[in-house]
Amino acid sequence: MSEPLRHLVLVLGDQLDRDSAVFDDFDPATDAVWMAEVHHEATQVWSGKPRIALFLAAMRRLRDQLRGRGWTVHYRALGEHDAASLDEALAADLTRLRPRKLVAVRPGEWRLAQSLPAVCKAAGIPWVEVPDRHFYCDGDDFADWARGRREYRMEHFYRWLRRREGVLLDDGEPAGGRWNFDAANRGRFDRRGPGWLPAPRSFAPDPQTREVLALVEARFTGHPGRLDGFDWPLDPAQAREALDDFIAHRLPLFGRYQDAMWAGEPWLYHSRLSAAMNLKLIGPREVVAAVEAAWREGQVPIEAAEGFIRQVLGWREFVRGVYWLRMPHFLDQNTLGADQPLPAFYWTGETDMACLRDALRHTLDLGYGHHIERLMVLGLFALLLGVRPRELHAWFLAVYVDAVEWVELPNVLGMALYADGGRMVSKPYAASGKYIQRMSNHCTGCRFRPDEATGESACPFTTLYWDFLVRHRERFERHPRTALQWSHLGRRPAGELDAVQAQAAGIRARLAAGSRPQHGGEG
Repeated sequence: MSEPLRHLVLVLGDQLDRDSAVFDDFDPATDAVWMAEVHHEATQVWSGKPRIALFLAAMRRLRDQLRGRGWTVHYRALGEHDAASLDEALAADLTRLRPRKLVAVRPGEWRLAQSLPAVCKAAGIPWVEVPDRHFYCDGDDFADWARGRREYRMEHFYRWLRRREGVLLDDGEPAGGRWNFDAANRGRFDRRGPGWLPAPRSFAPDPQTREVLALVEARFTGHPGRLDGFDWPLDPAQAREALDDFIAHRLPLFGRYQDAMWAGEPWLYHSRLSAAMNLKLIGPREVVAAVEAAWREGQVPIEAAEGFIRQVLGWREFVRGVYWLRMPHFLDQNTLGADQPLPAFYWTGETDMACLRDALRHTLDLGYGHHIERLMVLGLFALLLGVRPRELHAWFLAVYVDAVEWVELPNVLGMALYADGGRMVSKPYAASGKYIQRMSNHCTGCRFRPDEATGESACPFTTLYWDFLVRHRERFERHPRTALQWSHLGRRPAGELDAVQAQAAGIRARLAAGSRPQHGGEG
């Protein structure tokens, strides 16, 4: 550059938005982009290989596209620098480059949102934070909405934001006459299963992506996951292809079967768009507009369009607002006093429970699981067992390709584990093995019986469910949203409940004895 560096533009691995506000005032003659790959970001939680590979491959693709514009990109690739952390890498380049300002949008993780501005301050370089246009709702908007509310309910927020944004409205009223079509979206497959399923659009790795896959295999050998089927979208064009494919082939039945599960079927009618959205390869407005247009053009039923839009405009924006409102103390919440270690099989997939085994194989191999597998299999078991919230949070953050802390932490601590005491959801998502039997075929052929709570063939979900009701009876038996559920305890003889608790204690002891220390620190 012929002139001193004016702006150094920070782009993190989950900020790959080509239309980000950080680029609004970019001058190729005086400005530069800064991106870095650092080992610590893959090992502070024991990240799965698909997650690491997705972030690195998508980052490198953006780097090359920006350089193709003639822009200067200072890119620190793994193996090309000695910095142990993102903070250390940035500090070294601020000393070397001495920009007048560093321009950024807020990082998607509380840790980095505190540490990176501190790095700039220590270097005497202003940290200039510009608005994040990717989201519908910024932190101040959400704080205004939440002010005065003791509890945060997504349904209330969702209706407020739909009205404000004019989404799925006809003359100011909800399209189809209802705000929520969830009652129509609880379908399950009969014994014949889903039948033929349209395969989601896949993207074969190009030579650069194959280099990334080889790098990840070499440097992160002990991490979970497989890369032989890696096929995620890596740029906006591919993300739009994935969106179009979803709308044409799976959205019509997404609503009806969004809560269903089937052994060996990781995708079913789900979109696979969360990773592209969370890395900001595609924006939620584009996704929501396309889905609403598909309904208005008669391509999909209203329950499918509304159900999907509720996940994006409703739940995704809601959990982000809760995250920034409640951090950093959110991370330490443990209302139910959960104190069990995460079972070792969450890292290996080796368990006799068919539903857990299938969900874990999807997760560990592909870096993916749809929301019911996450909430009502993996999260449910941890809730009933009483897994320490921080441990389950670290596992979810490590294994899913779409995991960024602002979206993952509230889903795990607030929704799956009820660790915040009901600030996010009105009651814990507690259920027995009968729920899994109703919504899947996992119980067929499994050695455990979902209708039994004691004995050798008792389903651990069912045993732990009744134990959960006993352990938390005082808290929930008079709660207006849970009193009916807890009243079922009165129908079981005391001796039977004593046997349930004894069997549950044995499950906990066996799993705790076989657990292993949480990963971290080394690749």
